[in-house]
Amino acid sequence: MGSRVLLVGAGAREHAIAWKLRQSPKVDEIFVAPGNAGTAAVATNVPVTPKDIDALVRAAADLRIDFYLATMDDPQPLGLVDRLQAAGILCYGPSAKAAQLESSKAWAKAFMVRHGIPAADSRTFSDYRAACSYVESRPDGPLVVKASGLAAGKGAMVCNDSREVLEALDIAMVRKDFGVAGETVVIEERLTGWEASAHAFCDGKTAVMMPYATDYKRAGDGDIGLNTGGMGSYSPSAGVDAELARAVYDAVVAPTIVGMAEEGIPFNGTLFPGLMITPGGLRVLEYNARFGDPETQSLMVRLESDLFSICEAAAQQRLADVPVVWSDDASVSVVLASGGYPATYKLGYVIEGLDAVDDNVHVFHAGTKEDPGGVLSNGGRVLTVTATGKTIAEARLRAYDNARRIRFVDMFYRKDIAAGIDE
Repeated sequence: MGSRVLLVGAGAREHAIAWKLRQSPKVDEIFVAPGNAGTAAVATNVPVTPKDIDALVRAAADLRIDFYLATMDDPQPLGLVDRLQAAGILCYGPSAKAAQLESSKAWAKAFMVRHGIPAADSRTFSDYRAACSYVESRPDGPLVVKASGLAAGKGAMVCNDSREVLEALDIAMVRKDFGVAGETVVIEERLTGWEASAHAFCDGKTAVMMPYATDYKRAGDGDIGLNTGGMGSYSPSAGVDAELARAVYDAVVAPTIVGMAEEGIPFNGTLFPGLMITPGGLRVLEYNARFGDPETQSLMVRLESDLFSICEAAAQQRLADVPVVWSDDASVSVVLASGGYPATYKLGYVIEGLDAVDDNVHVFHAGTKEDPGGVLSNGGRVLTVTATGKTIAEARLRAYDNARRIRFVDMFYRKDIAAGIDE
């Protein structure tokens, strides 16, 4: 009898992981809380929100869950893995203490200093006046202000001068726009260079790197407009050669895994450090303790090995024994979003064209829900169209050709995902 697996989340990332898990002969049933119209086709949706840990634990018992695979950020800092493990459920994901790598930027900064992991110079403050005094005492110039806690990807404010830094401190610490996440802030130097995202399967002692994927955060073409959760991605990343990949493992991933183990909080789950490649070398911008979105969509279609076998081995501290094989094909993912996202947008529009997509192209659902009238839009990011090809250019052509077949009122998407990479 196969495993009964629980995922928590409602995004295209969860749909892509559920789709991949469905291919495993070791998996019997998949449950997604709360899920969406896409996950409903490959799994059973469970009407529980990601932060309701008590309800998730009850649901896991009622559904006889025997494996939890962490995909998103919210549940782990709230102790879901700790609670499920105490109930005898095998988990791929970090404990609440290990999840501090993502849930507390202040803790993560101190950890990096303790273990010599390269990062931007920074100071941490929990007192608003002390933070302002620090800013006023230093030379005027660009800085970044980050809410220390989880802020749905919106807690980092890039500032050009002291006036903007003080305004950012007011937003986080006085107005409390990020809630408790902004009670402590990190003020750090503003780095220049280009960004890269690394993902690794981890079992507390071993880390196995995934291919690199590049995402696009701004809402508009040419990287203009507001920051979003991600408007698209592609893999493998241009610019990440074997030398840089080795440097990331040696300078960031390996010392993170070793350091966490030395401090008695081994990291089990997906480690996802965001990196800046600067003229002075690589620096960690932040840690994420889960899969990225939309990077996961581009990665899952390239994974040839059994995802469940990998995560099960990691949960049992035997990751080194399991082969992890990736396709040489490239992949491109294009996010279809609601007009106005990431600011205000409307919901409830019928999505047309989902049945017009090519068989070898994947449409991963995010903000969708089932309705007697069809599948409706139900969020800012609605769908991710993911295609593969022998080259990034081929995958890109296929992704956009299929994206144009899908329609809903006010739909928009960036036209420049992976543009010019290998054309």
